[in-house]
Amino acid sequence: MKGFWIGLSILFAIFMTLYISQATGYYDYKQYQKTELTKEKIAQFEQDIKDGKNIKIENYLESVETNYNNNASKAGLQISNTIQKYVKSGINATLTFFGLLLGE
Repeated sequence: MKGFWIGLSILFAIFMTLYISQATGYYDYKQYQKTELTKEKIAQFEQDIKDGKNIKIENYLESVETNYNNNASKAGLQISNTIQKYVKSGINATLTFFGLLLGE
């Protein structure tokens, strides 16, 4: 029983951390920082124009693509699918049981 409460506390702490970071706009701010031209990149851009180089915006912006495919996300997906399977079968069994009680 003690392990259950520890696990529940850990899940609650993770939830609160993610909720607070989303509510305060931390993720949006980080994305804004990645797409905003920095002073160094602006200076490089201006120098490249003066030098007559070929200009591509990709050379001056950070890549914002993030790969979320890792072991934790794979495990989370597998756990989610397993829970879904059992919940779905539980709901179907419950509905079947009530159907039998009501005579349908």
